[in-house]
Amino acid sequence: MITRHQVTLMQLSSLGLLTPPPSKASKSGVLQTIRRMGILQIDTINVVNRSPYLVLWSRLGNYDPIWLEKSHADGELFEYWAHANSFIPMEDYPLFRRKMLERATHWWQVSEWVNNHQDMIAFVKETIKEKGPQKSSDFPKRSGVNNGWWDWKDEKIALDMLWTRGDLMIPFRKNFQRYYDLRENVIDLLDDTNTPDLLTMNEVIVEKTIRILGATRFNWIADYYRLKKVEVLKSVQSLIDKQKIFRVESEDYPEGILVHKDNLGLMDQALNGNLKAELTTILSPFDPLIWDRARTKELFNFEFSIECYLPVPKRKYGYFSLPILHDGQLIGRMDPKAHRKEKIFEIKSLHFESWFTPDEHFLDQFTKTLKNFANWHQTPKILIPENLDEQLKKKLSSLQ
Repeated sequence: MITRHQVTLMQLSSLGLLTPPPSKASKSGVLQTIRRMGILQIDTINVVNRSPYLVLWSRLGNYDPIWLEKSHADGELFEYWAHANSFIPMEDYPLFRRKMLERATHWWQVSEWVNNHQDMIAFVKETIKEKGPQKSSDFPKRSGVNNGWWDWKDEKIALDMLWTRGDLMIPFRKNFQRYYDLRENVIDLLDDTNTPDLLTMNEVIVEKTIRILGATRFNWIADYYRLKKVEVLKSVQSLIDKQKIFRVESEDYPEGILVHKDNLGLMDQALNGNLKAELTTILSPFDPLIWDRARTKELFNFEFSIECYLPVPKRKYGYFSLPILHDGQLIGRMDPKAHRKEKIFEIKSLHFESWFTPDEHFLDQFTKTLKNFANWHQTPKILIPENLDEQLKKKLSSLQ
């Protein structure tokens, strides 16, 4: 029998958030970390460092963010839709090539638009062929007509449609702006005869998800790579029949917990009490540990949502609050802002869960984490809100 706590420990371990990193960060560690998580979601909000950089920092510590850009430009990663738009290890390209082919032929939003804009498609592809990789702003808007796609110009829509179809790839970014190039200029893998069929693709991705999560309920699988639950159900049964995954009885989850064969040793450690959470870190709202809000609630009893899309009066915790992970529990959240020019790291608000009282151990770990976080942003001066607990205020004030 496996408990919720043991499932949580397995998931933290598998996702790289159980204990502090054992050594100094390196460029190779960036790729290893993304492979461990399977995907690294991309988001552009930059009140602190953008989410993909932050997700890596939570696991690697004070690494150089340019390593992610280099891994992408070196062809170790590619961009495509996964949980959302994500960096994905290049070895998984054949799986996602199937998604591209399906969207090119069966997804009406792509196929219909492309069929109705053949001249624009040809113009965009020919421009890239002649000039090399292009960003959206390299194409001036030629029409004053509002096209209904967030008022995107047709050239930008064409770039994204061709990327979704797989005709274009994003070989690199500069200042976080995408540059598009023809697929044949980015990778050598152009023959689709070995691309897995849809059924195989789904099964491989489901198996990968169960391995990545360490231990999982059935209901948590589909969200990770945004699959349909009916597809997941077929794949899970097939994987059980092949003894690649196992159903483990649980006192907290009546339907049982699914564990990949590669994680049976990890499960033994959890059952024997040999997994101990010892990491204090700050998480991105788009961290794979918490991006499934239902899973977050069921594992950590932590209600979380992103409030930056809400009107100011409706925000409870702040524009871009970041959950705080401490020794295997989500104990609160912080709403920060990095003032880069002024080299100031501002904590706009800090909220702890009602059941959590900061003790000396937490204060020591959190102040160390916060100092590292601010220094990584190159904003070493930390501003704290006035309405903090006096003990916490005193501890944080010592960072100045």
